[in-house]
Amino acid sequence: MTTLFDPIQLGAIKASNRIIMAPMTRARATKDHIPTPMMIKYYGQRATAGLIISEGTGISQEGLGFPYAPGIWNKEQVNAWKPITQAVHKEGGKIICQLWHMGRTVHPLFYPIPISASATTAPGYAHTYEGKKPYMQAKALPKEEIPRLLKDYARAANHAMDAGFDGVQIHAANGYLIDEFLRDSSNFRQDEYGGSIENRIRLLIEITKIVCHSIGSDRTAVRLSPNERVQGVFDNNAQLLFIAASQALSKENINFLEVREPQIGHQNNYVEKDLTDADFYPAIFPSMRENFKGNFVINGTYDGQSAQKIVKTGQADAVSFGRPYISNPDLVTKIKIGKPFVSHDQSIWYTQNEKGYTDF
Repeated sequence: MTTLFDPIQLGAIKASNRIIMAPMTRARATKDHIPTPMMIKYYGQRATAGLIISEGTGISQEGLGFPYAPGIWNKEQVNAWKPITQAVHKEGGKIICQLWHMGRTVHPLFYPIPISASATTAPGYAHTYEGKKPYMQAKALPKEEIPRLLKDYARAANHAMDAGFDGVQIHAANGYLIDEFLRDSSNFRQDEYGGSIENRIRLLIEITKIVCHSIGSDRTAVRLSPNERVQGVFDNNAQLLFIAASQALSKENINFLEVREPQIGHQNNYVEKDLTDADFYPAIFPSMRENFKGNFVINGTYDGQSAQKIVKTGQADAVSFGRPYISNPDLVTKIKIGKPFVSHDQSIWYTQNEKGYTDF
């Protein structure tokens, strides 16, 4: 019987267990998006996870619109990540960098004109250094600029390896740029990147291909979020869309596919607050699991017992935990001995100090 505590080979990465730390924005970098020393302790404390997926890390200033979030597009950022990855490795852990382009949710206070699949505006308000501001309309990314975007991803992936990461994860979830191309609620293009499902998954696959070519498919992962109406992004035929995406990604031999899919009745901080259960699609991940032939990681509203069941029954090869890791750096031990998790306090998620960050 497979358990959460069995090792797993994720491409080139040998994870000591199947409990993965999911990516979580924590806003402890500088205004210039440079990682800070307190992040060394934070990630080092959580190195008993089989694998850590870093917080979303901007591939470029164009793609990063969250205050105090880290980037990986310049040398200073790369150098600041090095002691963080070293700390994780010193504790026997593994860590990959999540590559993030926020698309239309980048406010002009961060970058003059945000880009998206089409000229659309995200609902709600952006976090900025001047407080919450309404989102502004993004421009449709011109087809002739897509090669430049692909190079940004390739550069970021190479920088991640230079910084000592064990690999990368392409963030294609949560209503950000790649997700905006995937979904028919935000993609109204008339070229080969819009219209049919085959066209709408094209950018995802092109980005995956260039990252795999840059650092190896065995060090490249992808994250998708199929069943949520998130940041105004949804699809009218999500089942077929994400089956097609899973099939296409399977052909690229990536080291794992992570699927963020909350159970009905559970929401997260990305989802519009006035939604009901009817605004969530039924579980799509089982169909994705059937159509993806590599390692499959599920993320959602799981505790130790439900995660163990998912792995035992073969519905996923590993489970990633997000919020529980905020206040439980010893999460692996707590799951193993059945000790209750310490609850998290949302008011300290995005502050710039160590309280609620490294003081557990």
